[in-house]
Amino acid sequence: MNTPDTTTPDSTSQRTTSDDTVGPFPRVGIDAVALKPAAVDLARATDLPASTLVVDYEGRETFPDTDTLRALAETATVRVTTPVRADGLDPLGDDSLAASIPEGIGRVLVAGHGAYLSEAESQRAIAPRLGKGRKQHPDAWVGTEGVERVALATGATQFELLSRSTERDVRALRAAGFDGEIAVYAPTVLSDDEDEILDAVGAYTARRGPVRRALPDEYETDASATGRAREVLLAASKDFAIVGDEATVRDRVATLHDAGVDRVVGYPARGLDELLD
Repeated sequence: MNTPDTTTPDSTSQRTTSDDTVGPFPRVGIDAVALKPAAVDLARATDLPASTLVVDYEGRETFPDTDTLRALAETATVRVTTPVRADGLDPLGDDSLAASIPEGIGRVLVAGHGAYLSEAESQRAIAPRLGKGRKQHPDAWVGTEGVERVALATGATQFELLSRSTERDVRALRAAGFDGEIAVYAPTVLSDDEDEILDAVGAYTARRGPVRRALPDEYETDASATGRAREVLLAASKDFAIVGDEATVRDRVATLHDAGVDRVVGYPARGLDELLD
């Protein structure tokens, strides 16, 4: 992004300039790699040719320990997604888990997905917690999903999910005078094989509202999808994910940057092997 992070120095930026070490994500212009601790071995991520890593929150039981985060921070700038309504990460309540995050690790403050929140947690007010979290971590990014106006009011880097309206929305924000930073998260598949795309992001795209409404009553979301379902899912993969060969992905990322996105955060939907080979 235009404004440098104030967390761990970017220790991999020089490494990724060598032809021998530039990985597929840097080659196509993707600025950061998102990691899901329930899906990958975070220890392997220390070998990624990436200058910024964003660790997703998938529940307290998979939250990375202090040593793991420190190891990642030795090779890249690291941010951890922290749902502000969750016990252990609540800036207005129990913040015991947040206390385990090492100094120098950045935050992505989010309202929190219902799948990882208890009923009591999901009832907690979001705005004051985002406000408090922002005061505690002035360089934090703020997730916009479901709380766009509140997120914008914080003045923090806007962290949003890629959608079919992202480019239009970002251009509108820039035209209206918004000069803050914008980061966009996108599941990414470096392949133009339809079956590989569906296996990697079919289920993800099927959960997005417009896609869910367009799908037939019965359908598969992976490579076995046929007919109308397959047609809808493949079209949606281009709206809600970044898919295709390297040239196609590079063009898509460039279009997002041209629209005013500062950072594209790619989630390797087929796992880390694609980035480490």
